[in-house]
Amino acid sequence: MQALPNILTLSRIFAVPILVALLWPAEQGHEWRTGYLLAWLLYCLMGITDYFDGYLARAQGTVSRLGIFLDPIADKIMVGAVILMLTATHDIDGVHIIAALVILLREIAVSGLREFLAGLQVSVPVSRLAKWKTTFQLIALGALILGGGLPQWLFVHQVGILTLWAAAILTLFTGWDYLRVGLRHMD
Repeated sequence: MQALPNILTLSRIFAVPILVALLWPAEQGHEWRTGYLLAWLLYCLMGITDYFDGYLARAQGTVSRLGIFLDPIADKIMVGAVILMLTATHDIDGVHIIAALVILLREIAVSGLREFLAGLQVSVPVSRLAKWKTTFQLIALGALILGGGLPQWLFVHQVGILTLWAAAILTLFTGWDYLRVGLRHMD
């Protein structure tokens, strides 16, 4: 448990309530919003720790079952919390909520499917397309947080919305890929 990669993963989980508090609706109407900018910095730090926990675990040969279990949970908690807060603050609104909902539903469905397949001792490796989906998703949420902190920079918000839709479209393809594999193992 004391391995640095697991500590980094746990730090991401424990940082989520701070991230939510920083995104909590406040300071409306200001030229820039301190909470959002601090949330963006924390979000970036969480993304960096996400990269390094896996890198260090592999490099040090300290890949653990706990880390394998916690890493995707930390990712999903962070993504879910950010989407929920950005929807609550109307940074994601209107028809764009559909893209956010597609991402959330896929995360839940794939988690359940992975758990089911793990019980059958079937491993589903992460595809290259799924990695692109994650990249677009992280860029989208980061841009939407930054855009909320700097509302005068409208293009940042537009980049966030565009990449949110790109992530949602990739989410449909990768979700279908996982579902196809899962259906082969269901009687």
